[in-house]
Amino acid sequence: QVQLVESGGGLVQAGGSLRLSCAASGRTFSTYAVAWLRQAPGKEREFVAAITYNGLSKYYADSMKGRFTISRDNAKNTVYLQMNSLKSEDTAVYYCAADARAWYSGSRTYYYSPTTYDYWGQGTQVTVSS
Repeated sequence: QVQLVESGGGLVQAGGSLRLSCAASGRTFSTYAVAWLRQAPGKEREFVAAITYNGLSKYYADSMKGRFTISRDNAKNTVYLQMNSLKSEDTAVYYCAADARAWYSGSRTYYYSPTTYDYWGQGTQVTVSS
């Protein structure tokens, strides 16, 4: 089992920055990929970014490239999402999710699907005011 707890959400003005954190416990953190997904009111959950278990590969949704950066610190069992140049359309609940497949590095399309992830955090609200 894996437990995930997000933090760092809040209210920010357009153009501002936030850093989200996802603290993991349970199974060995360094063995699995972790992703951020988000869900805005009335919309489906969508992929934001993913990082493989070893941190060597990172994937981003097209609309986040150049603005968001995902990273992980396996010593601290934590994954981060640095979000810069925030826009009002980034307003959503952001979820941290983990893939149960140990030591696995998938393709870009593998990480894009919400069905890939077996464990989910409770989410953290990000609101960007225009």
